[in-house]
Amino acid sequence: MSRPNDDQDFFRSAMSDVRPINKKANRVALSKTADTLNHAARRLAATEQEVVDQNGLTGSQEHIEMLSPFDVLEYKRPGIQNGVYRSLRLGKYNIEARLDLHRHTVDMARTALYQFIQDCLQHDIRCAIVSHGKGEGRDQPPVIKSCIAHWLPQIPEVQAFHSAQKQHGGTGATYVMLKKSERKRQDDLERHQKRRG
Repeated sequence: MSRPNDDQDFFRSAMSDVRPINKKANRVALSKTADTLNHAARRLAATEQEVVDQNGLTGSQEHIEMLSPFDVLEYKRPGIQNGVYRSLRLGKYNIEARLDLHRHTVDMARTALYQFIQDCLQHDIRCAIVSHGKGEGRDQPPVIKSCIAHWLPQIPEVQAFHSAQKQHGGTGATYVMLKKSERKRQDDLERHQKRRG
């Protein structure tokens, strides 16, 4: 049977050529300057690049023309009849869907607007209204209203839009006319032919 001192001597002998690991020697020194420059470059690229959401609506706040609270939004694609546009402008069409963007951030509003238009198209809705507010009484211009004026023409299915009549929110809301679906166009054609026949 070995004695305690023999065990310790044996252990020391066996471990005599082992050296402790130098933790500092295995570390890579990172340059703080390079990291700061990379971070600054990424931030600059993010702020300068125009926002393109998955839905394709473009325009960061810096690239959108800011409107005043009482500016009237108006737009119609070529081919839209003047009488049709006039009826939209005067609020004569039945409003079939509403979207309220009050208290939305720009990113939230972009997503909500695009999804709303897609839902309207899916349900054959022709006339909708978007409430965005006027931004009246604030130090900054009406951001969401300005964004709506910038985004709506980017959606091919939007045929026309115009600021609402006073009873529907005035310049704080916008009527939106959407393209007829192929199914609705066929229904109208059949109805028109029955009337003639």
